[in-house]
Amino acid sequence: MDRHSDDAVHRGSAAEVFRVFLGLGLTSFGGPVAHLGYFREAFVVRRRWLDEHAYADLVALCQFLPGPASSQVGMAIGLRRAGYLGMAAAWVAFTLPSALLMLGFALGVQALGVEHDAGWLVGLKAAAVAVVAHAVLGMAKTLAVGSRRAAIAVGAMAVVLLVPSAWSQVAAIVLGGLLGSFLLTAALTPEEDDGESAPVGRRTAISSFVVFLTLLIGLPVLAAIVASPTLNLIDSFYRAGSLVFGGGHVVLPLLEAETVGAGLVERESFLAGYGAAQAVPGPLFTFAAYLGAVMPASPTGVVGGTIALLAIFAPSMLLVLAGLPFWERLRAYEPARRALAGAGAAVVGLLAAALYDPVFTEGITTDRTVVVAAVAFVALAVWKAPAWAVVVAASSLGFFVL
Repeated sequence: MDRHSDDAVHRGSAAEVFRVFLGLGLTSFGGPVAHLGYFREAFVVRRRWLDEHAYADLVALCQFLPGPASSQVGMAIGLRRAGYLGMAAAWVAFTLPSALLMLGFALGVQALGVEHDAGWLVGLKAAAVAVVAHAVLGMAKTLAVGSRRAAIAVGAMAVVLLVPSAWSQVAAIVLGGLLGSFLLTAALTPEEDDGESAPVGRRTAISSFVVFLTLLIGLPVLAAIVASPTLNLIDSFYRAGSLVFGGGHVVLPLLEAETVGAGLVERESFLAGYGAAQAVPGPLFTFAAYLGAVMPASPTGVVGGTIALLAIFAPSMLLVLAGLPFWERLRAYEPARRALAGAGAAVVGLLAAALYDPVFTEGITTDRTVVVAAVAFVALAVWKAPAWAVVVAASSLGFFVL
């Protein structure tokens, strides 16, 4: 008999989950790694909703799955605490503040227009160089350590730069996983099960995975058959949310390929939104709300931003539901952990490619932008300044001197 029941008893309410995650959504600056630190303090140390091992297990699962890792950990915590309503409450509360801010920024850009040489925009793009460079180095220290992982990362970067497309990025991740399964040493053996059942039934998990795959395969086919801007919008952002491992800055190259590469968003507008996303709390994936709002094709504005936001997060929700019951068995499978290590190294290569084009090529245009980017990088890497403060300072400096 299935020991995983959809009728599991939960220890909290969706309203409680919403209240706690809304506070985190308003104050969690610093990107996915910082978010995981905030979550541990809030749920393991202060509220004791789960213990250290259970929390580490959820983090491991969400690092394994494609999608925004910190948002998925939040969904999983809400699910454990208050069932499916708790999962929805956690996502809405954590995502809402930054989504509203990004939609507001998009509407402001549309109303006022964007002058490509405006000083504040030049400052934002220069700051984006520092933020992405800092992310690449930080990820490389853990995901591309050793000659073999470094080689996989460089190979992925070469594939993406030499064959620029969304599918080449997917191919680079798949190839990295395949190489990792043959060439790399498995990660440390996971700790023993904490004895708690996943709060999702296996039938629900299987159904969620079937829906995930059906949408991933079916949406591009349907979009090719039916001439619908709305369907194209859903397809682009659902695919981006389905194929990004690690979340955060890693989504940049896929979104750039799906929007700028497809001629739907100008590079200047893309980088302005990416810079603004660094200055707001919550998940970086709310960048999708900005992109959906500024696209010229209908739907646009709030409707387009909302559709893009739901589409990019939908795979994460489905995969969390699909993964929880089977995680213990899968994470103990050594080839799977080796493949994950290879995919992680490939992700570093993808982000390095995005650092060069479009971030560096668009962000570094004069001697002054070099100085702004260098100071911003030192502020992040040495002075440990929060990313949002660096971006705001760079944009303000650009307004006056660039």
